[in-house]
Amino acid sequence: MRKITPFLWFDDQAEEAVNFYLSVFENAKRTAITHYGDEGPGAKGSVMTVAFELDGSEFVALNGGPQFKFTREVRLVPS
Repeated sequence: MRKITPFLWFDDQAEEAVNFYLSVFENAKRTAITHYGDEGPGAKGSVMTVAFELDGSEFVALNGGPQFKFTREVRLVPS
């Protein structure tokens, strides 16, 4: 069965948000972190994504920048 991993979009506060979630929820852990390289759009070395689990459910926080504004839209991307 295929899993769905929600991505939470942030301008540049993904790591701070994940740290907050980890402090609030029991049975929570960070599982991976990636950084932007030369190609951007974030500054080289800045956090791009932070993968984490809350009670066994997987999430990814993404520093995608302010280019896209919040909507109620949901996108399903095959893995």
